[in-house]
Amino acid sequence: MSAVRVFIFTLLALLAFAGNSLLCRAALIQTSIDPVSFTAVRLMSGALVLWLLISIRTEHNAGQGNWWSALALFVYAIAFSVSYVNLSTAAGALLLFGAVQASMIAYGLWQGERFSLLQSLGFVFACAGLVGLLLPGLSAPPVDAGLLMIMAGVAWGVYSLRGKSGGDPIKVTAGNFIRTVPLALILALVFLDGLLLDLDGVWYAVLSGALTSGLGYALWYTALPYLKASTAATVQLSVPLVAAMGAVLFLAEPFSLRLILASIAILGGIALVTLTARNAKDTT
Repeated sequence: MSAVRVFIFTLLALLAFAGNSLLCRAALIQTSIDPVSFTAVRLMSGALVLWLLISIRTEHNAGQGNWWSALALFVYAIAFSVSYVNLSTAAGALLLFGAVQASMIAYGLWQGERFSLLQSLGFVFACAGLVGLLLPGLSAPPVDAGLLMIMAGVAWGVYSLRGKSGGDPIKVTAGNFIRTVPLALILALVFLDGLLLDLDGVWYAVLSGALTSGLGYALWYTALPYLKASTAATVQLSVPLVAAMGAVLFLAEPFSLRLILASIAILGGIALVTLTARNAKDTT
C-alpha cells in the first residue's frame, strides 16, 4: 500500500474514532433515544457492515472472534453510551482514551516490561491527569459517569489486547461484533419498559455503528500493518482533541481549564511513555 493511502486511511480512521464520541453524545442530548437502544442499534449496524465487508472479501465469510472478546466489546459499548448521558464529549473521549492506554501500559508492566525513569514519570502524569479530571469541583464531570467511562476504556483495552492473538483483524472484529448482537438484544429485553426509540437517535446510532465503528475499524485495521506500533499509539493522541474540537464546533460544548490541564497531563504522559519506548528500540 502506498504511503498516501496509509495516511488517508489512518486519518479517516482517527476521525471515525472521534466521531463515535460526537455521534453518541449528540444522540443522547439532542434526541430522546436511551443509551440501551443506542448501543443495540450501534452494535447491530456495525455487525451488519462488517459482515458485508468480509462477505465481499472472501468466499468463506463466517467470521472469527470469540465470546470473551465479544463480551469485552459489549461492556465497552454499553458503558460508553450510558456514561455519555452525563459527560461532555471532550471529557468522555479523554477519559476513554486515557483509560485504554493506561490499562494496556499497566498490562505490559504486569507482564514484566520495565520502564525507564521518563516512562515511569509519563505513566504517573497520565494517571494523575485521570484522577485530577474527576476530583470534586465546579467543572468536574460526574464521578459515577466518569468511572463508567473509565470502565469502558479498560474494556476496550482488554479487547485490544485480546485482538493481538492474530488472524484476519477485520474478520475477527466482524465475528466479535456479530456475537454482541444477542447480548444487546438480551439487555434490551431486560430494560424493555424503559426503551425510548427516536428516529433521529436511531440514525445517529446507525451512523455510529456502520460508519464510525464498522468502516472506521476496517480502515484502521487496513492501515495498521503499515504503521509502526509506536506510531499507531502516538497518532491516537489526536482522537480526544479532535473530539473536543468537534464538540465545541457542533455541540456548543465548553472546553474548561480543568479539561485543558488534564489533557496536557494525560496525553503528554502517554506520549512520553510511547515515544521513549520507540527511542529505546531505535537505539538497540
